[in-house]
Amino acid sequence: MTAWALCLLLLCAALACGHAEPEDARPSVVVTIFPQYDFIRAIAGDLVKLEMLVKPGSEVHGFDPTFAEVSTILHADLFVYVGGESDRWTEDVLNRSDHAINAISLLEVVDALDEETVEGMQAEEEEETAKDEHVWTSPKNAIRIVETLRDALIKLMPEEAGTLSANAERYIGELNALDERFHDIAAHAKRSTVVFAERFPFRYLMHDLGLTYYAALPGCSSNEEVSLSTIAFLIERVQEEQLPSVFYIEFSDEKVADAIVSATGCKKLLLHSCHNVSKADFDAGVTYLDLMKQNAEALREAVN
Repeated sequence: MTAWALCLLLLCAALACGHAEPEDARPSVVVTIFPQYDFIRAIAGDLVKLEMLVKPGSEVHGFDPTFAEVSTILHADLFVYVGGESDRWTEDVLNRSDHAINAISLLEVVDALDEETVEGMQAEEEEETAKDEHVWTSPKNAIRIVETLRDALIKLMPEEAGTLSANAERYIGELNALDERFHDIAAHAKRSTVVFAERFPFRYLMHDLGLTYYAALPGCSSNEEVSLSTIAFLIERVQEEQLPSVFYIEFSDEKVADAIVSATGCKKLLLHSCHNVSKADFDAGVTYLDLMKQNAEALREAVN
């Protein structure tokens, strides 16, 4: 038995002995990352006690919960996570708990696509195909997720069904408008190809819009450095396609994007994956919709 599994068993045993009821009587909802946090916030507002495990500004890939965070999950009325390789640790928490945890995996809510390695992309050493975890980058998927979260919250708070349903309906309307904006951009685009100088977390969005993409790395790549051959390939794509811009993502050092800009004279643009936000943005109340609307305008510039 691993040390992690032993700690989890000890924690579950301690919880079985009972604990004092919290003073805050609201349902407790624990989520792993920002998109889930923002969706719950839009639906339930202050009706729930909401906690995001991956703190603002932190790297999402490779997250491992502390003993205290596992305790928070085990006490939660609802736990929302993505699933897949990045959330492998959740298997221990969910399977070894001495009680059923009310949990939702985003990968099980949508039609999950395989992560893919396109031409020129620096492939991972492991050849096993995994599901692409960045399901929220598609507004259509976001709608399905919000509907699932709404239903789960109504089960927790049937007395608040009217408020939760109204909030969700209003938010879904905004997501539909966002989806229409993206499709209008794609329908009137002068170009159908985009280049990413980073990990590529937009598989679902590009699939929805029918756009061709080239990227340095897969979405959940563990590679720290991009090879010179991959950079050269992306430079060639920008030149041959006469692309006006190259994309980078949040929390990037932008070195690969800068190299492509230097070689081609194109512009670099941010496309935010919404995986996480900076502490400043989090404190300012920046939302998924804010970031995705900015993404829509960046995409509009890139394909025209």
